Amino acid sequence: MKSSTVYDCTINKLPIVHNVAGNITAINNSDGKLPFDIKRVYYLYDIPGGEGRGAHAHKTLNQLIIAGSGSFDITVDDGHTQRTFQLSRPYFGLYLPSGIWRELNNFSSGAICLVLASDVFKTSDYLRDYSNFQKYKKL
Repeated sequence: MKSSTVYDCTINKLPIVHNVAGNITAINNSDGKLPFDIKRVYYLYDIPGGEGRGAHAHKTLNQLIIAGSGSFDITVDDGHTQRTFQLSRPYFGLYLPSGIWRELNNFSSGAICLVLASDVFKTSDYLRDYSNFQKYKKL
């Protein structure tokens, strides 16, 4: 069982280096900005209007989710409580610890969802059925 709750999900402001030619945000392993080292990076894009993504939880994986472009909502669920966050700035990321169900919705046109993950892809780490998630959380 994973005892994380939706209150462990936090919006983190990322560092910004301002420049007249455009801003840059850099995230480095072991710099204290993330509670995990990054082992995988992926991004979602070309998501049709009205479609959702996610609808799963991870047993051990931690993530930082960033709106690289555009906006979208993330609803997190610990089996008892739900919270919804809107991401719309590339210098804010939502930290998701393991053991949290997530659903991504309301993608704006051209939105890019950037995900920094604590491990490589492992099918065995996914909980894709909500009732199995509840059993995992021992609800």
